[in-house]
Amino acid sequence: MDLYIYYRVLEKNAAALREQVAAVQGWASQEYGIVTGLKRRPDEKDGRQTWMEIYASVPSGFEATLARAVAQAGLTALIDGPRNTEFFVDVSTCA
Repeated sequence: MDLYIYYRVLEKNAAALREQVAAVQGWASQEYGIVTGLKRRPDEKDGRQTWMEIYASVPSGFEATLARAVAQAGLTALIDGPRNTEFFVDVSTCA
């Protein structure tokens, strides 16, 4: 399963948040071999950006482990609102 987490960030917090997300994703890559990504919507609304963290092929229970890492990094102090989490699985296109 792939884990997608999206949230809003005030533009003034974007640079600091990017550094913290990079640190957390670097940890995930080193500890678990997870391929990560970070994206944001191209537009801003009311000084807020929407960001998405991507964690590919996560092991069972990774969401809780990631939540602890995020709390330790203080990442939630830089976002505006909740971190929304969703899982997706690959769909075979072969019949």
